[in-house]
Amino acid sequence: MVQPRTAKFQIGQIVRHRTFPFRGVIFDVDPVFSNTEEWWDAIPADARPSRDQPFYHLLAENAETEYVAYVSEQNLLIDNSDEPLRHPQIPDYFSERRGDVYLTRNGGLN
Repeated sequence: MVQPRTAKFQIGQIVRHRTFPFRGVIFDVDPVFSNTEEWWDAIPADARPSRDQPFYHLLAENAETEYVAYVSEQNLLIDNSDEPLRHPQIPDYFSERRGDVYLTRNGGLN
C-alpha cells in the first residue's frame, strides 16, 4: 500500500512548475496520485513522477492561456515573482491575495 506524505504546499499558495513555463494557485491537494490511468499513461515513462507523493490541482496559466493543471509535488516550486495571476476562476475559490498566497473564500489560508 502507498503511504501518503505530508503535503509541502498548501491551498492558496502560488507556485510554478519546475520545468514547464506555467504558474498558478493551488485549489486542492490529493495526498497521493488520484487521477485516471489514461492521464498517467500519457506521461512519458522516463518522466513519470512517483505516485506516493502529493499531487496538486492548480488554477494554472502560461503566456497564452489559463487552465486547470494536476502536478506532482516534485515538479512544483514556490513562485515569489509578485506578478498577478489572471485565471478567471480565482474568485470562485479565493477572496483576496496576501503576498504569495490567496485567502480562501472563508477568510483562511486553507
